[in-house]
Amino acid sequence: EKIFQELAESKDVELVIFNISNSINEKEFEDKIKRCDVVYNATADDYSIMFKKTIEHLGVKVMESSDTYYYTEDKWMFYMKCKENEIATPETILLSTNINVAKWELKTFNKWPVILKRTFGTMGEFVEKCDNLEQAEEVIYKFWKKGTERQPIIAQEFINSPCYRVTCIGNKIMQAVIKNNNGWKATGVYAKNFARFEVDKELENLIKMVMRATKIKIGGIDLLKKDGQWMVLEANSEPAFDFIEEEREKLINNALDFLISVAARINNRNGNGNNHEAQVAVLNNA
Repeated sequence: EKIFQELAESKDVELVIFNISNSINEKEFEDKIKRCDVVYNATADDYSIMFKKTIEHLGVKVMESSDTYYYTEDKWMFYMKCKENEIATPETILLSTNINVAKWELKTFNKWPVILKRTFGTMGEFVEKCDNLEQAEEVIYKFWKKGTERQPIIAQEFINSPCYRVTCIGNKIMQAVIKNNNGWKATGVYAKNFARFEVDKELENLIKMVMRATKIKIGGIDLLKKDGQWMVLEANSEPAFDFIEEEREKLINNALDFLISVAARINNRNGNGNNHEAQVAVLNNA
């Protein structure tokens, strides 16, 4: 947020920061939001979806919109969107909330080891690798115990691969890194070191397909490699900018420039002209 503020000041942009973890006066929130041209959600907190919907109800543009949340944060719906658009992704099934049926489904799926995930979760939370049916049953019960309801769980084929992250802003690829870790989990907080890699034409085309399918404008695409073929694992609509520390400010600058361009198009459409100072709001939970 500090970098966002410093860059906004240098670009004559009015920047408003909202910490959604704090108590917010509804009237004050509405008044400030209505002054803004565009809002950027910089937090992956699931609760932020309620703020997105509220802001959209007030008639202000949000990056990313609540519509994109449907296909990026729900891992099952993202899988369905990939299959619909013929985007290569790990084979996945949605498990029943009946344990006996779920065990039968896992037997039929027959891809061991298998990755079990809750359909909603961030930073690698609620993601476990199971080598057999007994372990899978234990993990399912463990996931179900967390919370008052049996949340949906997917089973996904395990692909032994580093995790690759491609960060895009607008329709441009801005960064590509390999997320490495000593263990099998290399997403979220589990990745320990990062290295750049070159994006070839095949991967560039695949990334563009994902961005079009999900309608993400500022996003991070996680990928794996299976037998030399790229496989899309997830799409993240609030990507981290800090994988390569010396590139953090550059990515934030690119994101802010993109938000300013969105604000300019909105102002031109509304007849506000080029003399209007762009006003950008950023949601965070820090």
